[in-house]
Amino acid sequence: MKLMLVDDHPLFLEGLQYLLETYGIEVVGVAQDGREALAQARVLKPDIILMDIKMPGCSGIDALKLIKAEMPDIKIIMLSTSDEDDDLFDAVKYGASGYLLKNTNAKDLVDMLSDLEKGEVPLSPGLAARLFSEYRRSTSHESRPSQHMVEDAKEGKLTDRQLEVLELVAQGSTYKEVGGALGLTERTVKYHMGRIIELLHLENRTQVVAYAARIGLVENTPNSE
Repeated sequence: MKLMLVDDHPLFLEGLQYLLETYGIEVVGVAQDGREALAQARVLKPDIILMDIKMPGCSGIDALKLIKAEMPDIKIIMLSTSDEDDDLFDAVKYGASGYLLKNTNAKDLVDMLSDLEKGEVPLSPGLAARLFSEYRRSTSHESRPSQHMVEDAKEGKLTDRQLEVLELVAQGSTYKEVGGALGLTERTVKYHMGRIIELLHLENRTQVVAYAARIGLVENTPNSE
């Protein structure tokens, strides 16, 4: 994968670039604000951009909008110290492929970048639960889903085991936590999620969470961490 880094702190950029390259990840370029990120993306055509949110001039969210509008195939992960709901929801709303906090450890970051290439959505612990809560809130005033939608998921397409996995993931559990709860390996949980995404004609875990909320597969809104 070809990666570009965007952050307004040069020392952080240098450290992150060194870290990623020690894991064999190619960092093709860096930028220190949103507008420089857009200009660099046009030239470098990275596969993935890791980008901060709070930057002077042109913020990460503004740069996200600009880059996705012009180069929608580039996957952008917000990497920030901000765990504010507004930043998280705006990032997902405008097309971010993931949202990680800067306290993420190196191995987890590299693993999640690898999972991104397989269609996963990198999210720091607790953030999936917040997204679920927001989807529940935003759809609570919409008409209830048709019965065939619920039956399609509960009876037609998904097995009982897949529904168990879906419910726990939608509640914000990590794949490791889901595996522990159901007596499965993490690899098996990932396999089930891949099948769920395929069977429901979705693209990633964020859409699975939204789908589960919309059709009422999960009864209780999880608490954010």
